Amino acid sequence: MEFFSTLRAQNSQIPTMRHLPPLSSLRAFEAAARLGSVTKAAEELGRTHGAVSRQVRALQDQAGTALFEKAGTGLRLTPAGEVFRGVVAGVLDDLERGYRRLRDAGQGATVHLACGATFAMRWLVPRLAGFYRERPTVQVRLSMTSAREIRDDGADLVLSWDRLAHPIRDEARAIRLGDVAFGVVCAPGYPVRTEEGHLAAETRILHDYAPHSWPAWEAATGRHVAAERDTAFPHNGLCIEAALSGLGVALVEQMLVRDDLAAGRLVAPYGFHRFADGFAAVPAADRPLSPAASAFIDWLRRMLAEDG
Repeated sequence: MEFFSTLRAQNSQIPTMRHLPPLSSLRAFEAAARLGSVTKAAEELGRTHGAVSRQVRALQDQAGTALFEKAGTGLRLTPAGEVFRGVVAGVLDDLERGYRRLRDAGQGATVHLACGATFAMRWLVPRLAGFYRERPTVQVRLSMTSAREIRDDGADLVLSWDRLAHPIRDEARAIRLGDVAFGVVCAPGYPVRTEEGHLAAETRILHDYAPHSWPAWEAATGRHVAAERDTAFPHNGLCIEAALSGLGVALVEQMLVRDDLAAGRLVAPYGFHRFADGFAAVPAADRPLSPAASAFIDWLRRMLAEDG
C-alpha cells in the first residue's frame, strides 16, 4: 500500500500533457473567421484554398462541433465558432506580442512605439536622427495606429496627442510629455472671411474617424467656423494635404504643420489654442518601463519643449 501511495504522489507531480490542435489549424480558423472566407484566408496565409479548408474541417472534426455554416457564397460562424474565435484570437495576439518581445530582446535595446502615421511622418521620423546620436545602441521600431482603430500591437509605448478626437484610455498610467495646440489652417490664397467674430469659409475639411474634433475645439475656444459644405478624408495627413491644395479649412495640431506655417504654405487665421498636457505616452501594462523606453520618453519631452 505504501508503494502505491508513493506512486500516486509521484504521478500527481507529473505535468499533464496538453491536448491542443495544431497551430496551423488555429491560424486557418482565425483567418477564415476574421475574413469570412476560406479563399481570403488562404491568400493571407499563403496557402491553397484546399489546404485551409482541410485544416478548418479537421479542427471541426477533432472538436466534434461545427464552427462555420454556409451564408450565401461565404461563411458564417456558428455560436460555438463565435465563442472559440474570441479565445483563439486572444491567444494568437498574446503569442504574437510575446514573440515580438523575445525577438526584440535578441536584437538588443529596442523601443517599440505605436503612434499615428501622420505624426510619425511629419514630426517624429525627421527628428529621430537626433535620438540615435544620443543613444546609438537603441533601435526604435514603429507600429502605425489610426483614429479609426487605436491598437498597441504589443508596443512598449503608445503615443497619444490627438486629444480632441481621443481621450487617453488609461489616465493612471499615462506619462505627460507636453501640451498640444490645435488651430484652423488653410492655404494663403483660400477665401475666408470674418463675420461677427467667427470664421466663414466655403468648405470645412473633416476627418472621417474623428467627428468630434471640430465641436470640441469650438467649445474650448468659443470660436465658430461656418462652412457652406464639408468634405471628409480618412487620414490626418490627407486633411493637411487637402488644406495645402486649397480645398478648404482644416483643424490640425500645430506640430504637424509647423514647417508648412514657417514656409508660408499654410496660414492659421485664429492662431492655435493650447490644451495642457495633451501629449502623453502610455506604457504597456504587462511589463515595467525599460531603460531604453525611459530614455526615449526623456528625449521626446525635451524635443516637444524645444518646439513649444
